[in-house]
Amino acid sequence: MMDVDDFKNGQLILIDKPLNWTSFQVVNKLRWVIRKKFNIKKIKVGHAGTLDPLATGLLIICTGKFTKKLNLLQAETKEYTGTITLGATTPSFDLETEIDTTFPTNHLTDQKIIDATNLFLGEIDQVPPLYSAIKKDGVRLYELARKGETTEIKSRKTTIFEFEITKIDMPNVNFRVICSKGTYIRSLAKDFGIALKSGAHLSALRRTKSGNFNIIDAITPEIFIEKLDDSTNN
Repeated sequence: MMDVDDFKNGQLILIDKPLNWTSFQVVNKLRWVIRKKFNIKKIKVGHAGTLDPLATGLLIICTGKFTKKLNLLQAETKEYTGTITLGATTPSFDLETEIDTTFPTNHLTDQKIIDATNLFLGEIDQVPPLYSAIKKDGVRLYELARKGETTEIKSRKTTIFEFEITKIDMPNVNFRVICSKGTYIRSLAKDFGIALKSGAHLSALRRTKSGNFNIIDAITPEIFIEKLDDSTNN
């Protein structure tokens, strides 16, 4: 049976983030239900690494004193699975925006697609998407992008430990990636298209692991709420 002190002292909650939820919305939802359940005004709740609204999967949530661990948890290696769609690009590098340019794909073979993954292994330079939560002069880049404003974004170092193609069903390519913190899989998809002398955008993404934590142990926000009710009513 859990009480308010359990959450204040610190809980680590593995959430399977639903599609179209922001990571901030997940944090807000859990904070709200904990506050309401125990009739308290304040409780610290945070997450260890943003997932885009169009991504699903593992979101590590910490409460109370455990929020001090967020930076360490965020620094862990991540694993993702997803789909890259070849032959077209979008301004956001994913499905948040409409296709802006199309490219030929008839020159591509399965082997060329598989071989191209080797170009991204190890430490690489990566330019984050304009549609991202990175702040410039106190404003998040996606806010500028949605206003139609452009800004120069500096590249940053990231490391790709594994990049595996798991299925090819043109124009869709399924993949699995293990990478360092701060890697933008959307940018990887865009650069993958360029490497193939075509274009590409990310059409599906799921975070499956973060450090030693696995998506198979995660629950949806709805199930968390049910479990919270059950644990405090018994």
